[in-house]
Amino acid sequence: MALGRLQTPLFRGLYGVESWLEAERDHLPLWLPVALGCGIAAWFALPDRNIWLSWVAVALALSLFGAVGGWRRRWGRALFWTGLMAALGCALVWSRAERLAHPVLSRPIVAELSGTVERVEDREAQGKIRLTLTIDSLQVEKGKAPPLERVRLTLKSDQRPAGLVRGSQIATRARLAPPPGAALPGGYDFARAAWFMELGATGTALGEVSLRGAPGTPGVRDRLSQHVRAQIDGSPGGIAAAFASGDRGGIAPEDEEAMRASGLTHLLSISGLHITAVVAAAIFVSMRLLALWPALALRWPLLLISAGVGAATGVGYTLLTGAEVPTIRSCIAALLVLVGLAMGREAVTLRLVATGALIILILWPEALVGASFQLSFAAITAIVAFHEARLTKAWLQAREESGIARFMRGLAGLLATGLVVEVALAPIALFHFHKSGLYGALANMVAIPWTTFVVMPLEALALICDLAGLGAPFWWTTGKAIAALLWLAREVASWPGAVASLPSIPNTAFALMLSGGFWMLLWTKRVRWLGLFPMVPGAIWAMAIPAPDILVTGDGRHLAIRASDGRMVMLREKAGDFIQTVMAERAGDDAPPLPFDTSSDVRCSRDMCVARVSREGQTWLVGATRSKQLLPWKEVVTLCAQLDLVVSDRRLPPGCVPRVLKADRPGLLETGGMAITLGDPVTIEQTRDAESQHPWQRAARPSETLLPIRVTTRP
Repeated sequence: MALGRLQTPLFRGLYGVESWLEAERDHLPLWLPVALGCGIAAWFALPDRNIWLSWVAVALALSLFGAVGGWRRRWGRALFWTGLMAALGCALVWSRAERLAHPVLSRPIVAELSGTVERVEDREAQGKIRLTLTIDSLQVEKGKAPPLERVRLTLKSDQRPAGLVRGSQIATRARLAPPPGAALPGGYDFARAAWFMELGATGTALGEVSLRGAPGTPGVRDRLSQHVRAQIDGSPGGIAAAFASGDRGGIAPEDEEAMRASGLTHLLSISGLHITAVVAAAIFVSMRLLALWPALALRWPLLLISAGVGAATGVGYTLLTGAEVPTIRSCIAALLVLVGLAMGREAVTLRLVATGALIILILWPEALVGASFQLSFAAITAIVAFHEARLTKAWLQAREESGIARFMRGLAGLLATGLVVEVALAPIALFHFHKSGLYGALANMVAIPWTTFVVMPLEALALICDLAGLGAPFWWTTGKAIAALLWLAREVASWPGAVASLPSIPNTAFALMLSGGFWMLLWTKRVRWLGLFPMVPGAIWAMAIPAPDILVTGDGRHLAIRASDGRMVMLREKAGDFIQTVMAERAGDDAPPLPFDTSSDVRCSRDMCVARVSREGQTWLVGATRSKQLLPWKEVVTLCAQLDLVVSDRRLPPGCVPRVLKADRPGLLETGGMAITLGDPVTIEQTRDAESQHPWQRAARPSETLLPIRVTTRP
């Protein structure tokens, strides 16, 4: 009887799963941060508290089933921990979002404010300074002042008062607005980030910024950044300051874009590369110095002492560079490596990476949805998994061979590692930035060793020699070394096809690619290749998404359409660089949109434009207002009846009824920015979800009841 029961498909399947999990038992803990991350991602993706509670309940039920039905088996324990971590992740980020609740401005205002400076971010290359302020007092001209607690204020460089530092008391007149959400679907949602930063508004200083009290003294980080930029001019000085203090404000936007297009932008943010270099240098120097005393070398554990010196140096460097979450993440990983070395364990393993991810997600669960977290952990996971693979170990293991053969083998391994990292990072870069560098593996083969073994040691030597006033030659050499790095970035960015662009990747397609990638990276047996089944369809889906025909920002001021020649053209010629960049990225174009007037498909007057868009054998007429003049009511109503879509940054008359879509100010306040693909039917993506109960969406929702945007089927 028992033997017959074991022959059933269910028991054979369970036995097969149990055998597989037993063979992969060392890799099962790697899925703990993945399950925790799934719970966090579910909270961000799902709209309301009823569904969040349902997620937690289902995850806990799965955990209970694993505990009751199979605790003595690996599959049962795996289900228990998976369900528990998925429930914990959702509850963790939900509770943190509610715990950080704070007042958020509901509409733009002009106010007299005074406050205490919490943070100063110098954007010297852009001629701006960004301040984070704790509000002491706020006064508006009419009505009651909103109860704001913290705001972010932008000044022009010439508005900066002398002696402005962290802790200064300032007063100014400013225009404040709610933290902006994504300008277009798929764009960066600053409102979400601002909620977790506890920012209630962003704004611009109007006129003079006065300093109350005595001028302050810059902190160590500010003085170090200013000192470095004083030694090296231009973007090389900004990059040197970024390496020393984490301050990227001195890098010209065009050079930062070249670094991004060439796949080298990760060098500009203090991350694992910089922490590793600093810690390794501290260990190397301390070991050599301590070994000079034979009594110490023979009686004391120099490796442990040097590891302690490296740990202290890493923590100090993290604090010096601003202790941002990516830097803290890298510091935690470095400390875990040092602990492993002290215990006699292998230095870098997937378990170490998983432990670091688990710590970060528990402390800052919102970091999961940020590009920085995803890029850094995807890169290190891909590198470690690739080097732990059996074939890679066999290829790179030491053997008796000539120096040239050893060098070529190492070079091939470096190139293969770069290619693996590029493949791992491409979906993430395309999802967040709509573009990815294609030659990053080749550029990083040169740039990473050059930065690690030439640029950073030269800069450290220059700083040390400055103590004796002898740093000038080393600063000159450092500037030339960084200039060579910039030359490499510009050269690679100029190669044909250097940047791959996609207009958008659906969340589900992105999830399929990530799940397939994790499946292949975290398992070691043949079953790992099953990850291709979700990854390949996800990639095909992402590449098959058509570019939008019409883009509308949430305020209705900026409209872009795809002309008959395939290029995007914009309504307002004087749109800022940010809007032009966002439009180009969302359209999947490398070049910014052209003005409306350059297209033969558009007719414009001073107050209004009408564009003709042809798709799939149909012609669509799109109208848009572009001035502040009050238009004749009857003429607007008559024109609307002849148009398919109307876009305006003002409230249009109720009688304005276009054939398909009316996107005026009331409707756009509900929907936010839109990406429209013409066809049958018209497909519309929007940045705001009317059903969402996420706190930043609730804060951004207009207080007055507005009619939703109207979409009809074209006759």
